[in-house]
Order: sequence, then C-alpha cells, then structure tokens
Amino acid sequence: MTWIEVNTYEEMSKVAAEIFFKQIQNKPNSILGLATGGSPVGMYKELIAQYQAGHLTFKDIQTFNLDEYVGLDQTSPASYWTFMHDNLFNFIDIQPQNIHLPNGKAEDLAAECVAYDASIEAAGGIDLQLLGIGVNGHIAFNEPGTPFDSMTNIVALTESTRTENAIYFDDPSEVPTHAITMGIQSIMKAKEIVLIAFGEKKLDAIEKLKSGNITEDFPASQLLTHPHVTVIYGGTK
Repeated sequence: MTWIEVNTYEEMSKVAAEIFFKQIQNKPNSILGLATGGSPVGMYKELIAQYQAGHLTFKDIQTFNLDEYVGLDQTSPASYWTFMHDNLFNFIDIQPQNIHLPNGKAEDLAAECVAYDASIEAAGGIDLQLLGIGVNGHIAFNEPGTPFDSMTNIVALTESTRTENAIYFDDPSEVPTHAITMGIQSIMKAKEIVLIAFGEKKLDAIEKLKSGNITEDFPASQLLTHPHVTVIYGGTK
C-alpha cells in the first residue's frame, strides 16, 4: 500500500486525477471504477479540465460506479446517476452506453446484483478503482461486519452513514435506508485501487487503516491485502 500525504483538498484532487489521467493515456479503453460523495468532486473537476484542454478523451472509456440508492429514480436530484452526470459525465465525451451504475429501481434487486458483477467481468474487469472511506471504515456501502467475500449486494445503511449523506437531501428523513453496492470482493478484483480522504472527520479512519489490523469490523482494512492500492489523504484535527 502506497501512502501519499497532502496538505490540501486541491492537492489531493490533483494527485488522484494524475493517476487517472495516466491510466487513460496508457490505456484509452480503460475500465474505470468511480465513486460519489464530496471526496471525488475535485478530482472530477481536474479531469474535466484536462478533457476541455484537449489532453485526453473518454470516448472509449467504460465506467462502473460503486453504488446507488435503492428506490430512487435515476432523475432524482439525490441519485448517484444524477451526481455523476452533474459532476463529470455531462462535461466529457464519454459514450452513454459506456456508463454503468447499479439500478436501485430494478424489479428483481437480487438479479440486478448478479448482473452487475457479470457486466464488470464481461467488460474485462476494472483497471482502476476510485474509493472514498466512511468515518466507520465503510468502502462503497459496505458497512462494518460485511463479509470480505461479498459481491454486489443490497445493504441496509447504518445511521452514521445516513447522517453523513443527509446533506444531499432536502430532508434527512428522505435518505434511503438501503443501497445496492459493489461488494468488498467485487472491489478487490480491480487491478489497481486509489483511495482518497481529506479532512478532520476522516483522519481517525485513515489512522485505523494505517494500524494494519485486518477485520470485517473495519471494511477498508481488506484493502491492505490488495497488491496495488494508493491512499491519498490529508487534513488536521
């Protein structure tokens, strides 16, 4: 595991964007795993700027997002489909058919989970996966106690996670109780992983990850067993 400590959110965003920039340059038809939330917004802005400057193209890139809320329409302002379009996809030349997010409105959610993993495999597997980390160590929506061998599945969100995400909803009570998420094993299949975290509230989770203790009570700890993980982090208490 490679650790890169940064001084500002902007620096974190630039360092992470550079890794993705090089991946796209080296393999223009890369399969990218993407994340939502506050952490990656700056990185996405950096990639948009590189695209607008003519330094890279996304026309042959495929993307698979980590997760989506159960029960939200794609067009909901709080859906991750909307988030990704508002923060990245609407500003680059990615082909709509190459954008993949789990369908939280699927009639058969169990079948959707199986199909999502199968679609990743069919595409050739994820070359580079972006992750954030929750204050309780969750990655994607894999909460403490999630088995390390889990594939894409439906999860009940903890109150701490729902509280974290309430800022994206007009009313905290509107935060869904469940999500469809790539499982820990699904994530670990990626060839390379970049985890980004910045700010005071994330530092305890980063320190716990640094401790080296691998336990299902702290989902991110499984990343310690992956051969190619870069953690870009910073912030002060």
